[in-house]
Amino acid sequence: MLTGATAATADTGPEGTPLGEGRMVREDCWREVHRLFHAERRSKSEIARQLQLDRKTVRGILGELAWQPYARAERPDTLLAEHASFLRTRAPEVQYSARILFQELRRARGYRGSYETVKRFVRPLRAAEQAAERATVRFETPPGQQSQIDWGQAQIHFRHRPVILHVFILTLGYSRRSFHEPCLGETLSQFLDAHERAFDYFGGHTREHLYDRPRTVCQPGGDGRVIWNATFKQFADYWGFEPHLCRAYRAQTKGKVESGVKYLKGNFLPGRTFVDEQDLREQLDQWQREIADARIHGTTHERPTDRFAREQSALVATAGQPGFRLEASQPRRVAEDYLVSFETNRYSVPFTLIGQTVEVTRRAGQLHITHRGTLVAEHEEVPGKYQVRVRPEHGPGAIARTARRVMSSLPSERQRAAVPEVEIRDLAIYEALGAPAVTA
Repeated sequence: MLTGATAATADTGPEGTPLGEGRMVREDCWREVHRLFHAERRSKSEIARQLQLDRKTVRGILGELAWQPYARAERPDTLLAEHASFLRTRAPEVQYSARILFQELRRARGYRGSYETVKRFVRPLRAAEQAAERATVRFETPPGQQSQIDWGQAQIHFRHRPVILHVFILTLGYSRRSFHEPCLGETLSQFLDAHERAFDYFGGHTREHLYDRPRTVCQPGGDGRVIWNATFKQFADYWGFEPHLCRAYRAQTKGKVESGVKYLKGNFLPGRTFVDEQDLREQLDQWQREIADARIHGTTHERPTDRFAREQSALVATAGQPGFRLEASQPRRVAEDYLVSFETNRYSVPFTLIGQTVEVTRRAGQLHITHRGTLVAEHEEVPGKYQVRVRPEHGPGAIARTARRVMSSLPSERQRAAVPEVEIRDLAIYEALGAPAVTA
């Protein structure tokens, strides 16, 4: 289930206050209040009861045009004042360990205060996080609004051979209908292909997708920034969905798909044996169709297939749109060896493009590489992995080789000097020499 704290704040000062209505709500709760009021036309009283908030809090949220994170004014007279921002960011990363934070402050930030001071600062941060874990509210999304995506892992056996199974799971937020795709890895190409098979399975996709910050989606950029994986972001733009991320260290905000992972492990895998991957897929498809989609869901108290009938028309249709890997160009930077990497294989481009960004597009088994809209190279796509394809004319030696060919076709000065000069004589001389002698 998708959850968000009803009352814990994003920032907590060194002197924490009890969890209550006076505290700023999290962004996901703020958005849910506005959705219920504006989209579903719920009254303030209904929203307060459903989300377990005070009516004054609901009224205050609706009076805000945009969500603002809670920020306590810093006290400049404390030893930790200049380190407060660092501590709030770093504390969840080290599981609120005051000892680790104290060591890092002393070693890297010149802190000269005591360990007890750090403990007092961290205590309310830890308490607020623990309260947020307990005080959560289930957020229901309207049809076609959001999907949640995650991987599940388990060890299975193909006959007697142990295999680590990776299952891509995409769960529609409204209907709770899920798509399961077994894989033998979690690479970016497998991740994107699984998305497209899910789109085919449902006949479309939702407007938002929620992820738990895997490396195939993003990486931390410092200062709370997120750096999207360039290929993934291009994939999202190509299909027209908006990616969202769970709050850091709060994967339970992706609870619907997390429940789906648990359900798969608890209901599908126990007691089953598999011959090979094909047998696994066939059994999984049957279970998905006959059990997972047909059961009465514990939260909605309806069958996922029944709710999907109401959600399907709200999905963004994808029928007829070519797959991303077949049509979309992908940016690549030309390396010092004038090669570009594409799905583990490398292909040459003219050496004059070293350091430049080119676009690689796959069409009918051919790779078309363009630079600023101009085609600069074509290659047949190489099967397998870690192969290299180089065209001689792309290298820096090509110009020199061409010049050598031209020059070698002309005689050099030395060659001209070595040819002996031949005297040109009148042909009558040779006739006279060959005529018979005349005697008197």
